[in-house]
Order: sequence, then structure tokens, then C-alpha cells
Amino acid sequence: MSEPRSAPTVGQVVLGRRLQDLRERCGLKREEAAKLLRVAPATIRRMETAEVALKIPYVQVLLTAYGVGPEEAGVFTGLVEEANKPGWWQRFHDILPDWFSVYVSLEGAASLLRGYEPHFVPGLLQTEDYARAVLHAGAVGRSSPEETERHVALRMARQSLLTSENAPRFWVVMDETVVRRPVGDSPEVMRAQIDRLLDAADLPNVTLQIAEFANGHHPGTYGPFVIFRFAEPELPDMVFSEYLTGAVYLDARPEVATHLEVMDRMAAQAATAQSTKEILRDVRKEL
Repeated sequence: MSEPRSAPTVGQVVLGRRLQDLRERCGLKREEAAKLLRVAPATIRRMETAEVALKIPYVQVLLTAYGVGPEEAGVFTGLVEEANKPGWWQRFHDILPDWFSVYVSLEGAASLLRGYEPHFVPGLLQTEDYARAVLHAGAVGRSSPEETERHVALRMARQSLLTSENAPRFWVVMDETVVRRPVGDSPEVMRAQIDRLLDAADLPNVTLQIAEFANGHHPGTYGPFVIFRFAEPELPDMVFSEYLTGAVYLDARPEVATHLEVMDRMAAQAATAQSTKEILRDVRKEL
């Protein structure tokens, strides 16, 4: 049986969907594909849904059965080898829950990330001291100081994404609460964090907006969420919504469409990117 992973890479998700598409196009059911490999039909399902890493011998047999020519099959198996390489984040497997491993994988593969944050500065924009304070407050006795530092290191490692060669566009709306609520043991923590936000706002691929108190209620006040968009046509837009002990991932079109509409409405109602910089500078002066 194919070996399970703590969380699939996006490459595995894409190739799994391609395998499913190839199988369906040639008219084979999962049960029929399973007989070719002498495995249970559930194994085919797990391969197609990226619940397991893809084994090259299995993939080669399936591609032949699906009518894929030698040249295209060679390219496909090369992609499988690349996709099966562990993601960089797996070196943090000791402190990274499975549900968030998926998030980091999607984050690294997305071409656009749009999010709403009502409570804290997004992890991609946090300073070390701010992240440490947030993680310590949220641990509720569940993490040792050493584990907290590992989480901080992971958060800092993720941030290189925004200045990488193929950096995604990052567009976030934050409630004014985010910059008004003190975090950390001294005002310096928030001063440094506001400075970090101002620096990030100058990046060409980053758009920051603040939903001001004065503008009243808006449609996103139910909770934080992130929308992922990918360049790969096999991957639909996806929504991530976190709660206290886990998260949900949504890719059903009606649910994603609703989140997109809410995001658009919030962006239209929130302060513009330029006005947001002015708000941040004013908050910085008050600290």
C-alpha cells in the first residue's frame, strides 16, 4: 500500500486529480483500476485524493491502462517524483498539526491569498516578538517554551514566501481591533509590529486594508478566513477557516462564492491601501 503522509503537497493533490480525470475519461471505475494494481478500491480513492504518496510503479501501470503514451507518462512520473519530496515545513513535523500542514502547503502554492483577520496580524506579517506573545497567550498551558520557539521559527520561515521569486499576491483586510489591541509586555512590541506592517504595505504584491470602527458592521464579522487561488486549473479556489482546535477547508463552489462576495464587500467598505498606511502611522504615533 502507498505510504501515508502527514499532509499532502499541492503537487500530490494536482496529480491525484489528474489521475482521476484520466481514469474517468477512459471509462474505468475505481474497482477496475484497483484490480490492475491488486489493491482495494479505497487505495485508488486515496491516491486520487492525495491521502497517500503516489508510488511510481502503481502510477506507471495506471497510466498505461488509461492510454497515456510513453512520452507523456515519463513526464507524469517525473512530476510524481518531484511532488513526493517532503515540503520544507515537514522539518517542523514535531509541532505542526496535520490540519495546518495542509495550510502551509496551500499557502506556498497559491498565486493569490485573500484574507480577513479580526483578531491578530496575519502570521505572514508578524514580528518575532509579536508572534511569540500571540503563541504564548494561545497555548493555554499546552506548549512548553521550547515548543513555542519552534512555532515562532516556523512562522518566520513562512514569511520568506512574500519576497520569493514567484511570490503570491497577498491581500488582507484587518479589523481596526488588530492594530488597537496591545500585544506583548511592552509598547515596543506593537511599535515594531506596526513598522513591519508599514514595510509590508510597500511591497508590490501586498495589499493591506483596515476595516475601521467608524464604518460599522461588515459582512465578515463571523470569523477569520483565507481564500486560496491557484494557477493550476486542477485546483479550485479554496477557503480556510480556523477555530480554536482545528480548521475546515471548503472548496464547494457555493461556499467559496459566498466568501469571495463577502471579501469583495469588505474590501470596498474598508479603508483604501493608502488610507490604511496613514492609519498605521497614526497608531504608531499613539504608542
